[in-house]
Amino acid sequence: MPDHCFTECLPSGANPIRDWGRHAIELLLGDARRSADTHMIKPVFKGLPGISIYFKDESTHPTGSLKHRLARSLFLYGICNGRIGPETTLVEASSGSTAVSEAYFAHLLGLKFIAVMPRSTSHQKVAAIQQFGGQCHFVDHAGEVYAVAEHLARAAGGHYLDQFTNAERATDWRGNNNIAQSMFDQMQAEAEPVPDWVVMSAGTGGTSATIGRYIRYRNLETRLCVVDVEGSAFYDAWRSGDMGATAPGSRIEGIGRPRVEPSFIPGVIDHMIRVPDAASIAAARVLSERLFRRVGGSSGTNFYGVLSIAAQMRREGRAGALVTLICDSGDRYGATYFNDDWLAQQKIDIAPWRAQIEDFLDHGRTLPV
Repeated sequence: MPDHCFTECLPSGANPIRDWGRHAIELLLGDARRSADTHMIKPVFKGLPGISIYFKDESTHPTGSLKHRLARSLFLYGICNGRIGPETTLVEASSGSTAVSEAYFAHLLGLKFIAVMPRSTSHQKVAAIQQFGGQCHFVDHAGEVYAVAEHLARAAGGHYLDQFTNAERATDWRGNNNIAQSMFDQMQAEAEPVPDWVVMSAGTGGTSATIGRYIRYRNLETRLCVVDVEGSAFYDAWRSGDMGATAPGSRIEGIGRPRVEPSFIPGVIDHMIRVPDAASIAAARVLSERLFRRVGGSSGTNFYGVLSIAAQMRREGRAGALVTLICDSGDRYGATYFNDDWLAQQKIDIAPWRAQIEDFLDHGRTLPV
């Protein structure tokens, strides 16, 4: 074939979609460069000598939660796969925090964004989504978000971001400054640089998948404990192996799901604990008071899970380090978890759990495991 025929077959001229994609990625990476890494906090609990507890504080991201990392990854994943362009309408199914972060990035890129959420989602999250120019579409039951989001995206000719499927694949679990790499890098100069356990809850399952895979990739002795909540399908699925398990849905926003999400990878989890809602909320309040600022209910779930592991370590006479996450600020839940009237309406009594947690932290006395 003559050379000129090959030349004529090559595309010529500008490609507006590719040009937009390059610009969009620069904007997303610029946001990442401007964001300092999140802090690792190490409070001292006098009742737990020999056990160090670290909190990776993800509430300090620009959109106030752990989901800032996920949202950026989902946008990069969509753009690099050719699914997001300059006119794409973006749709997500969410319990709130992921949608806040995605609304932020959609606003950064000048894209229309629609969040499909349960009607019970906190008003603060709804306001944050709308502040970034996003629209909110409400459903009555958490299990309805998936089909409605997919329908809206299809009707608009847009893109369903689908955090529950794509969370485990959109993040590079081997490193690239993901949360696992950041966490273990920050531990390097500590007395116990390789923690005994990382303890965290699951919403999409993507973060636990990233951390569990990273632990195995780095050949670390750290074990991963995932804490689940009432009304969630994850714990039962992990115990039984039935990935078709279903549940009513969680009262702790952001974690627990009515179905087993595709991003939940049970094979990377060493242990799971189910935490009662009263224990999650009591732990969130106790931790908030000891950090002098509010943390959310999912952070309370994480904290109670850490204390359960610490109690077992004390029974066995072992010292060590535990790492967990502060997922978001408790300021988003002033009308619920920090409202005694709401607790009474929900018939949640946190007093016994609170007393046990405080006694364990201050005096090391037995905490139920």
